[in-house]
Parts: sequence; structure tokens; C-alpha cells
Amino acid sequence: MDLSQTPAPPPVPSHVPNDLVRHSYPMSLGTVTAENPYETIIPALHRDYPPVFYSTNGYPGGQPMWVFQRRKDQTDIYQDTEHFSSKDFSPFAKLLGETWSPIPTEIDPPQHQYYRNLLNPLFSPKKMATLEASVRQFAQEAVAKIQAKGECDFMQDLAFQFPIQVFLELLGLPLDELPKFMRWELMMTHPRSLEEMTEGARLVRDFMVETIEQRSREPQDDFLTYVIHSELQGRKLTRDEMLGFGFLLFLAGLDTVSTHIGLLFRHLAEHPEHQNLLRAQPELIPLAVEEFLRAYAAVTTYRTCIKPISIGGVQLMPGDRAAMVTSLSGRDPEAFDNPGEVRLDRNPRHTTFASGPHRCIGAPLARRELTIAMEEFLKAIPEFRIKPGVELLTSIGPIIQPLSLPLVWES
Repeated sequence: MDLSQTPAPPPVPSHVPNDLVRHSYPMSLGTVTAENPYETIIPALHRDYPPVFYSTNGYPGGQPMWVFQRRKDQTDIYQDTEHFSSKDFSPFAKLLGETWSPIPTEIDPPQHQYYRNLLNPLFSPKKMATLEASVRQFAQEAVAKIQAKGECDFMQDLAFQFPIQVFLELLGLPLDELPKFMRWELMMTHPRSLEEMTEGARLVRDFMVETIEQRSREPQDDFLTYVIHSELQGRKLTRDEMLGFGFLLFLAGLDTVSTHIGLLFRHLAEHPEHQNLLRAQPELIPLAVEEFLRAYAAVTTYRTCIKPISIGGVQLMPGDRAAMVTSLSGRDPEAFDNPGEVRLDRNPRHTTFASGPHRCIGAPLARRELTIAMEEFLKAIPEFRIKPGVELLTSIGPIIQPLSLPLVWES
């Protein structure tokens, strides 16, 4: 079954104004483009579509959803757990005929806070500091392998591999598992068919179940062992809860970091003045990372309306789905002066990691990985550019990610 084979959308509900209905949403699941979406598709959505519109086919599976382009509206929805639920959005458990959920991203309050409190020690500043040496070593090793070649496919040679190495470290797994995890990640996040996505989910599920059982018998000093042997309100976690934690660690720790590294380095390859500035003044990189995260936000997250509410001047009713396309809010002309311009010293407030109770708990680690990758690459590699004559393909739904990024430099 091809991912484009989706059922016809249901009729437009009566509470949706006709002038807000759009039947063509350009960033739906499985869409690939040869354009740079940040230069064409996203500005066109801001220019030609209302700040809030109703897409009849944008939600995964070809179903309808409200799309909120403004940063303010997205922030309001993220923070409103009375009217919006984050449950049951990822398809992976459903594809396998199971009922577990990624934890804590698809858990609503008050239970969400209990899970979040359990995970907080794993992502504390102190814990992140202990990972510094390992993360930097992985980045250095990846760069050393390509340094003398004069070229690389940045996505394959660094962007996909580097976060997986960090993930293996966190879970106490051998680095020789890396090729397998790269393959599974791509099967789930950029599948050629629904069957391939299902198979990728099954492989990760089976691996997590096996690893959970092994860590239960033989504890180690790693994230998964910590979760397995923790207590939640005086009880041990269930098998589904352990699986939900493990699955989220796998997916969120790999794909979104790979995506942002790729997008950041495409910008640097196309803007040598920025890469040379940051190469000469690496102390500016942490601040620049925040601007890159705004300008190249990549992820769409979803909520379901559970109580009637008006947001952004439109009425939502229970059952309506809301899409927070961070790629749009990061370029919101009402929130940012000249949003298409990348200013390395802007230091913006963005929604790339969401906001409110579900703000990404792994954001400190993601920032650290992005910063270190940029520091080590710019330190070792001279001025680089996109390889002449190549066509850059980018997956744009619901995560914007370069599928390849051929770079060249004078070795």
C-alpha cells in the first residue's frame, strides 16, 4: 500500500467557515520536494493562506485538521490542556494492533506530570554535563572519517549517525548496532509504504521488549535501566509504560536531531559568510543555534480539541485536530521582524521544542548535540558548499528533513 492511498476526507463540519477551507495542503505525509521549502512553500503559506485555515487532507491518513501559522496561537494551544489532548497521534502502536503510547508526549495531565517527574533527572543540567565528553568524541570521530575526502553526504555520514551514537550511549548498547538503527529509523520516519513503516515499528518494538527484559534481569547504568527500575506513585511501571518510554527515546532522540543538524548545515553550505563567521568565532555558535532552530524549525505536532474553544478567531469543536507546524510559527511575520532573514544574534523565542507542559524534555541534549556538531565540523573542515549539479530532495511532511546533503570542500 502506497502512503498516498488515503481514504476520502469526511465532509467539512458546519462550524468551519467556507473561506477558511483549503483542499490542498503542501506538507502532507510522504511529500518530497526538490525546492527549499523555507524559501518557497512556507513563505507562500504565510502569504496566500489565512493565519488559521482548515485543511481537508493535511492530517496523516489524509484526514482534516486546523493549521495554526502564528506562534501565539500555537503557544496558546500547547499550554491549554483543558481544551486540547495530546493522546493518540503517533501511528506506530496502532499499526501493530497495540495500545501503548509514547511517554510522556502522548499523555495528558495530571498523569503527564508524574511521568515527566520520573524522567527529569535523566535530562538535568548535571546529567547533560556528564555526556559532554562522549557527545564530543562521537562528533570528532564522524568528522575525522570524512575530513581528508574533500566531500561527503552529510546526512548519511554525520547527521543520521551522530545522534544514533548518542542514543546507543544513553541506552548502554554497542556501537556496532548503528547501521541497524539507522535503517529502522528511516523505515519509520521516511517509509516508501505503509507496510515498511509497520515493519520498522515492529522491529523497534521487538528490540525494546527484548532490551527491557534483559535490563530487568541485568541492570546497567543507562536510561532504560533507570526507567525499568523506577517507581511511579509507589508502583512499578507496566510493560506498556516501559515500552512507551523506550520507543520515545528511540524516535525523538534520533529523527528530530538528525533533521535539525541537516537543515542547519544546508544553511551554512549555502551561506559561507555565516560558516566563516562561526568558524572564526565559535563562541557565537550557541546563540546561532537558537536562530537556526527558529528559522529551520522542522516538526509538526498535533492536538485534539476535547472542549469547544475559540483560538485565533476560529471556533474549534471536540474531535477537531489542530496542527502546530513549527516551521510556520518559526517564520511567523507577526512574531519576527523579517522572518526569512537568518540573523545569528537574534536570540529568538521560538516554539521549535513546543511550550507548556509538553515542552520537549530532551531539548537540552538536542541543543548540546547541535552545538557540538557545529563546533567540531567547522573546526576541522574548511569552507564547504553544496556539491555542484546535485538535486537536493527534502521530505516535508510532517517533518522537514533533507534526504541527502552532498557537501564538498578543498581537502
